[in-house]
Amino acid sequence: MNATQRRRLLLNRAILILSTVAAVIGLVFLFWILTTLLIKGLDSIHWRIFTHDLVEKGLRNLIVGQMILAGVASLIGVPLGLLAGIYLREYGLNSAFARFIRNLSDVMMSAPSIVIGVFIYGILVAPVGGFNGWAGSVALAIMMIPIVVSTTDSMLSLVPQELREAGIALGASKAQVILTIVLKAAKIGLVTGILLAFARVVGETAPLLFTSANNDYFTLNMNQQFPSLTVSIYQLATFPDKPSQDLAWAGSVILTALVLLINLTTRYIFRKRKSK
Repeated sequence: MNATQRRRLLLNRAILILSTVAAVIGLVFLFWILTTLLIKGLDSIHWRIFTHDLVEKGLRNLIVGQMILAGVASLIGVPLGLLAGIYLREYGLNSAFARFIRNLSDVMMSAPSIVIGVFIYGILVAPVGGFNGWAGSVALAIMMIPIVVSTTDSMLSLVPQELREAGIALGASKAQVILTIVLKAAKIGLVTGILLAFARVVGETAPLLFTSANNDYFTLNMNQQFPSLTVSIYQLATFPDKPSQDLAWAGSVILTALVLLINLTTRYIFRKRKSK
């Protein structure tokens, strides 16, 4: 072994050691956070939390409200993201406009969520004179769109071009090829991207502080302040009394479990796709 090979071997070992140490440190902090969350949160969880609203020391209205906000956001963001991703891959390809949209999508994906909340506040809250659930869902939808766009663009790029050509050779139009062949071939990847986008927004707090705010009572009226689990966790954690802090810990466990379930489902779907 010459000197150059020895230096490369030493450098490889040094990088391997540093990477391992960094991974261990990250896992230690993750384990620490999850352990603290479970210890403090599980003791605070009881059946009453799921059957009573916040004014009665429960979280029912907050859990339902959070899911409604994220659900409406999905109804807005997912179709727009899918359509934009389909355009980029199937129609725009490498045109200047398509490259601009891709770059804009990347910028939006990394934009601070609080900036999006302030923007929506300026166009959907201040003009109508009050917080409302629609503004919260729109803010979350804006956060979902670039994730769905990027995932759709990437997944469609993995579909072999020969499938498109075969469909066109059989006399199908471009739209028919996209709907019946391309999307069907990439459906598992698209579902994975949608679930990841949903998991991202369901735990957001900052945009909702400026848009939907919060509501201590159960309501389905999105024209007014709307209940949100994430906002309530933030507010309850700052209260001085222990019952409120216990509710915050319980809500944190429930939210963490929900996000973890979505991520595990996403990984399962993705691995199932790879095994095929």
